[in-house]
Amino acid sequence: MAAQTLSLRPATSADVTPLASMLARAFYDDPPFVWVLPDRRTRQVRLERLFVAMLRGEIPGRGTVEVAWSGKRIAAGAIWLPPGGWPPGIWEQLVALPRYLRALGRRFTAGSDLTQALARVHPHEPHWYLSTIGVDPEYQGRGIAGSLLRSRLQVCDQTGQPAYLESSKPGNVPLYRHFGFQTTGTPISPGGAPVITAMWRPPAPPDVS
Repeated sequence: MAAQTLSLRPATSADVTPLASMLARAFYDDPPFVWVLPDRRTRQVRLERLFVAMLRGEIPGRGTVEVAWSGKRIAAGAIWLPPGGWPPGIWEQLVALPRYLRALGRRFTAGSDLTQALARVHPHEPHWYLSTIGVDPEYQGRGIAGSLLRSRLQVCDQTGQPAYLESSKPGNVPLYRHFGFQTTGTPISPGGAPVITAMWRPPAPPDVS
């Protein structure tokens, strides 16, 4: 199967549960999530709860969550926050807090510490923020993440807006550089947490040809 055979579309409320499950599989061995949720026995369930909490805050509100379908399955998904969408407002945080507490349990403080470390270096200039992008392990290595990136980055270029992300794996940095992202530094994470790379992408100059 080639990435171009996939169908990309905005996510809907009906996608929350299957998308959360897929993202939990995609990030099961992701270094920051392994650090936040070290218990392998409960990590999948807790990650599913965590992604449900994230998705319920974004679907169907702003239409900035996109999924890639293969047949009747979600093969990948990306959660973008539009300019002005980060950080969430106080009311949004209060509404979501019980969901995050349930997802992380006793590891809520670790997750909060890591989130605050990332927030300290988050740019203030208006931008599109790639909060999460994940591909089902069964579909990885087929260019699907690139298809999802192109979909939103085309919008960024058309509207003259920059984009920002945090790469949780050093091995993914070259992929993001290929799409125009530039390394801006590594946030000072809590003790023992893995290195995360902050990356910024200015909009591509208009084609004058």
